[in-house]
Amino acid sequence: MSQDEQNLIAACLAHDRLAQKRLYDQYRRAMFTLSYRITGNFETAAEVLQDGFLEVFRSLDTFRQEATLGAWIKTIMIRTAYKRLKINTLFVELPPQYSEEKMEWDTTLQAEYVEKAILNLPEGFRTVFTLIEIEGYQHKVWWHNWLLSKMNVQIF
Repeated sequence: MSQDEQNLIAACLAHDRLAQKRLYDQYRRAMFTLSYRITGNFETAAEVLQDGFLEVFRSLDTFRQEATLGAWIKTIMIRTAYKRLKINTLFVELPPQYSEEKMEWDTTLQAEYVEKAILNLPEGFRTVFTLIEIEGYQHKVWWHNWLLSKMNVQIF
């Protein structure tokens, strides 16, 4: 961790509002994008972002620097999004229209079409797809973290 980041954390812990704004500004875009991909809704993503950063500032004193600050914040955002969505089950039966539908992908596929396709996935599928395929979580790591969060175990 850089000295600047350590200083920023120390200033945030001292309740320096400008430092808190710098921390928020540094991570807000990436965390909003993550929240939006999980929730599929701009308003809900904004609420997740707000609630998540409140939790970041409440829990910053528990940050043990075992991971990067960004990864730690991302974990909080993911958990906040889960709480917002109230995901009760990981797997649900896939409706036939999704499982039997063939998609033809051409090489000029644009990001906006991929984003629309992701947003049209059922909520639980969208969350899993986002975390594993976009955010790069490994299946076993993600599953383990999901189970721990369901058992209300804090692993910060």
